[in-house]
Amino acid sequence: MCGIVGYAGSVKTACGKPLEVCLQGLKRLEYRGYDSAGVALTAPGMGHVEVRKKAGRLANLVDDIEAHPMPDATVAIGHTRWATNGAPSDSNAHPHTSMDGKVAIIHNGIIENASQLRLDLQAEGYHFTSATDTEVAAKLLGKIVDIVIAEKGEPDLFEAIRRLARMLEGAFTILAVDERQPGIVVGARHDSPLVVGLGDGENFLGSDVAAFVAYTKRAMEVDQDQCVCISADDVTITDFFGNVVDNPVVFTVDWDASAAEKGGWDSFMDKEIHEDPAAVQRTLIGRMDDDGHINLDEVRIDEHELKSIDKIIVIGCGTASYAGMVAKYAIEHWVRIPVEIELAHEFRYRDPILTPRTLVVAISQSGETMDTLMALRHAREQGSKVLAICNTQGASIAREADAVLYTQAGPEVAVASTKAFVAQITAAYVLGLYLAQLKGAVYRDEIHSTLASLKDMPAKIQWVLDTQAAAIEQAARELADSKSFLFLGRHVGYPVAMEGALKLKEIAYTFTEGFAAGELKHGPIALVEPGEPVVFIVPPKRGRDVLHAKVISGIEEVKARGATIIAVAEENDPDVKRYADIVFWRPACPTLMSPLVDVVPLQLFAMDVAKQKGYDVDKPRNLAKSVTVE
Repeated sequence: MCGIVGYAGSVKTACGKPLEVCLQGLKRLEYRGYDSAGVALTAPGMGHVEVRKKAGRLANLVDDIEAHPMPDATVAIGHTRWATNGAPSDSNAHPHTSMDGKVAIIHNGIIENASQLRLDLQAEGYHFTSATDTEVAAKLLGKIVDIVIAEKGEPDLFEAIRRLARMLEGAFTILAVDERQPGIVVGARHDSPLVVGLGDGENFLGSDVAAFVAYTKRAMEVDQDQCVCISADDVTITDFFGNVVDNPVVFTVDWDASAAEKGGWDSFMDKEIHEDPAAVQRTLIGRMDDDGHINLDEVRIDEHELKSIDKIIVIGCGTASYAGMVAKYAIEHWVRIPVEIELAHEFRYRDPILTPRTLVVAISQSGETMDTLMALRHAREQGSKVLAICNTQGASIAREADAVLYTQAGPEVAVASTKAFVAQITAAYVLGLYLAQLKGAVYRDEIHSTLASLKDMPAKIQWVLDTQAAAIEQAARELADSKSFLFLGRHVGYPVAMEGALKLKEIAYTFTEGFAAGELKHGPIALVEPGEPVVFIVPPKRGRDVLHAKVISGIEEVKARGATIIAVAEENDPDVKRYADIVFWRPACPTLMSPLVDVVPLQLFAMDVAKQKGYDVDKPRNLAKSVTVE
């Protein structure tokens, strides 16, 4: 949610680059989801902060600026807003300004004590023009700036934002500029993402590295409860009380700006589905050393502690939780310890049983999912170790976990997650094999064989993309007007069914439910009527004949009631040929590996249905890419 960009350049020469950086950064952050956009900039001698903001798409703001150009500047901040307090409108859009218009701020998060602060300020004669908590922070920051000037005899925006941060409750990242200090941008971070981009004679701030990756690949972490001040030539990070942070972590972004562009594809979703094979392949690179040992990325857990683990709890939301459900089958099979799957937003509220021998695995593409981050913190408070599976360097979840396994899938821009799902499954499988190796639960040759099977999967995914696209598009044309769908699967096919249903809900706005196939006779079959599309994830017959037979039996039951059967099945399965109306074929692969290929036609199908209905598959309504508030 909410894209944030900040830029500080030379105070000697005002120019158009601050505005350019903000607009380009906001464009690259559009994937986060938003309903309004705005910028603020200033320069020496301007006497105020110039603000421009518009409800709707970023293009509305760009058109307005082209029609009525903004002045050259030395610093700027930009924002795309996803409404929490106050409806989407020009007045509620960010930036917001102080009473005298000399200070402007942008904000990501929710300020929980905004109502009381607003009342206090109104009692002092302050007036408000919006319904947002952000304007409350802007007016309060303006007041604090004046207090600091009275105390010191000069403005100190960095000190003022630290004082503001200590007064706010809730989740926030705030960036601010002051026309009296036109060479700096300051920021404060609590439970919301912020990262610095390190340039040459210029520096950047962003809610993630996509905001500035077109200008620099060097980044610096801003940690929890820290403030930052950037100028053209300097970056200073302190805590909320002014203590300077020595040696903050600096890292290199491992992808360039072109990775976050469509590159000729009709949509980011289409591009990212076709990156599924590469996402699996990159997640596997370097996982086994010359001695045959599996490697993770960053492990700050003693081996003896890992060997003593007697339970694993996987936490995630949405697609990440379904990836965890798939992983449960494999990890329990290899490691022989129980694995529980928890929705992160329910986890800490049900008083879970956590001990030092519990390993909590937090899965998040962005590494900033607030529900998952709060669950992670709860687990660590209870003495459990946490391992993060994450796609984003420098993200909060990766930094706060005891160990990290990066998926290396590259930026995922479409709101509906696709390549992240297959990368998360692959990473979780690597973790399972790592623990099995550590505990001696699986022979080394079996680990090598399983890794070899994983390395075969990119080619098998590519086979689906190359051979099934036409059949999937035809099925989408035939079924686009269906009012509802059922998705059914057994074993690892069950979470794949859940994920397939989610994709169709997210981008085609079709009422869809995913079920374990065995539940069919326990209720869902009542929904089946003539013409109802029912999607079955059919397991391979080899080695799992009982699973295959049970799913075929379910197909027969709903077929007898007039349903339209769509099957995802292994190539040339005679039973599927006999009963299914539409088949999306997959190449032969082991049962545990099948989700990596089975989900791909479901991703394509959801995308094609949404296209048939005329929807923007990259920006589904009401959804944001990264949910950074609880």
